[in-house]
Amino acid sequence: MILDNFEEYDDPILYDKENDTYLPEVSFLLKWASYKQGTIIDLACGTGRTTIPIAKAGYKLLGVEIHKGMLDAARNKSVSLGLNIEWIEQDCTNLNLNVKSSLIYSVGNSFQHFLTNDAQDALLSSVNKHLQDDGVFIFGTRFPSAEELLQPCTEEYWRTYQDGHYTVDVFTISEYDSLNQIQHYTTIRKYKNNAGEIVDEKRTNIKLRYVFPKEMERIMNANGFEIQHLYSDWKETPITNNSYEMIYVCKKVRSV
Repeated sequence: MILDNFEEYDDPILYDKENDTYLPEVSFLLKWASYKQGTIIDLACGTGRTTIPIAKAGYKLLGVEIHKGMLDAARNKSVSLGLNIEWIEQDCTNLNLNVKSSLIYSVGNSFQHFLTNDAQDALLSSVNKHLQDDGVFIFGTRFPSAEELLQPCTEEYWRTYQDGHYTVDVFTISEYDSLNQIQHYTTIRKYKNNAGEIVDEKRTNIKLRYVFPKEMERIMNANGFEIQHLYSDWKETPITNNSYEMIYVCKKVRSV
């Protein structure tokens, strides 16, 4: 995990305003949780967006996050809800959790934060070591479609949401580095008052690695996993050339 790639997460309150109600993964994860026993591990858990609803359903959760501010926000939310979730501040490429799980997952496209081949291998090796034999690792990452990667390097409108008395228009600028398979994103939030005047603007930057499907097959196999399922969304829609996401369900087949 690149430690200077955290601008999007340095304001956990803003993160929750924009993301906390977005829960497409939960039904899918609950289905797989019902097949497993013991502690479920949520890697790069952020503010507990999916950790908390799965714990509410009665499962034992352990959330791992390297960003202290995000983890503190997650812990505060779980305490206020009376949920017994274990939160651990660790780098996912070098886990030392003293527990093995039958189900580890990582959502929110967190896989894309591991920007180099070495970082990806370290993450997957770490996951492998903390999975029981035949355990399952579930994760999602954006699909590297031409439309996704070859966006114009100009300010593009993304979405609008309300933040108290302000209307927030969100724009992005992206530039793809083909040699390193990394998309450089700038997110621009423009805060408007009731008169429609822009009264504030915030910019954050983030780098995200893209992996192609055949490349992912090789990566997973090299790190002791077999891909059981590949979907284009959390509703188990088949993957196509026009997909936006890749959802992987991978079984541990050997230790590495």
